[in-house]
Amino acid sequence: MNDYSVFRRSRLQLALWYAGIMGLILSISGVGIYRAAIESSWLAMEREIESIAGTLHDSVEPLLPVGENPSRVLQQIFPDLCLRGELCEKTPTLIQRHTIGISDRNTYYIRLFDRHGKLLAFSPNQPRSLPNRFNPTPWQTFRTPRGIRYHQFTTILHSTPQSDPSARLNTHSSWGYLQIGRTLEGFDTQIRRIRWILGAGFPIALVLVGVSSWWLSGLAMQPIYQSYQQQRQFTANVAHELRSPLASLLATVEAILRLSPSNRNDLSVMLNTVERQGRRLSYLIADLLFLSSLDVNSASTSFQSCCLNDLASDLTEEFLELAIASDIVLTKQIPDDNLYILGDESQLYRLVSNLIANAIRYTPAGGKVEVVLRSRDRAALILVKDTGIGISLEEQRRIFDRFYRVGSDRSRETGGTGLGLAIAEGIARLHHGTIEVDSELGQGSTFAIRLPLASSIVSESKI
Repeated sequence: MNDYSVFRRSRLQLALWYAGIMGLILSISGVGIYRAAIESSWLAMEREIESIAGTLHDSVEPLLPVGENPSRVLQQIFPDLCLRGELCEKTPTLIQRHTIGISDRNTYYIRLFDRHGKLLAFSPNQPRSLPNRFNPTPWQTFRTPRGIRYHQFTTILHSTPQSDPSARLNTHSSWGYLQIGRTLEGFDTQIRRIRWILGAGFPIALVLVGVSSWWLSGLAMQPIYQSYQQQRQFTANVAHELRSPLASLLATVEAILRLSPSNRNDLSVMLNTVERQGRRLSYLIADLLFLSSLDVNSASTSFQSCCLNDLASDLTEEFLELAIASDIVLTKQIPDDNLYILGDESQLYRLVSNLIANAIRYTPAGGKVEVVLRSRDRAALILVKDTGIGISLEEQRRIFDRFYRVGSDRSRETGGTGLGLAIAEGIARLHHGTIEVDSELGQGSTFAIRLPLASSIVSESKI
């Protein structure tokens, strides 16, 4: 339970890191998108105002003569505008006619000032709280007492001399100023909408990020937890395997120490027991060291070309005597063409010998064990078939686990440690191969080793 709480705390910390980093990324992205959207809309609005101002400027400026009464000139040029000091009727304005098809005609207003900054005319729809004092700043943004914001643009108007020769020297003299403004109600509404979306969406996104972070941290911790459990089980198995022979060894040594001089004849029997338990410990430690070396040394730089025909033939001959003693028929099927792979011959020898030894050990008297070597799909296939007791489907999924035994009591009697098939699977994996089992209770087992060929088949019939 304590170990589980440690992993749970680690998972929580990992999830918090995930959520914190993703929250920071979302925050920066949200602020960036918000700023980009606002600036893009603002620039588009200013370009629209400048476009309308330019259209009006180019249309009005040629009609502004020098030296005439401004009021009379403005009444002729802008009949829809309201002159300062006179009654104003709200009729379709000049700005409305120029902005048809461009934007909302009720959004814009215009104002005209003389070159001294005196207000001459204005649109009927201009804000009532707009100051009459002229401000020459090109761009201005202000807020009315009702809280409505406006943005306006100011451009200079120049008079055009017509018949006065003396005025031609001052062709670009300033006649006055043209101001075009618009309400920002729609723009501010859009800003509030974006803020509301971000404000409501960000907590939801954080909740989703938190849930997904917890799930992802669980996926990330799962293989670590499984590896820890396997390591813990492996340590417990090693301790269990070492405890039995050590206990027997210590008990035998204590019996020898307490042996009276009159019972010296039993000394040789006890020493044989000590030797047997010592060898068992030695074999177990050697297997563990070999498994560790398989886990660490995954490179195949020291591999050499190995002939599987010679390997299978030699192993069959070596186990023939054991098979005869067990009343088992041991046969082989080896092709005439040599099959070569790149590998470590001693490891391959141990791989195949483990399978043959297990087949003989778990096949009853009168049974049969067969070693088959063949090539298939550019790979060498080594089959070890027996007519033994077989393996159940449930146990087939675990027989390659370390220290796992099929029939624990029987394996202990035969001296097995449960590492033979784990070593065989590690050697096959180190040689870029696979090992599989096909078995049925009471019908025997077939272990299949598949190893990639190093070269094409070499025929010895031509020699």
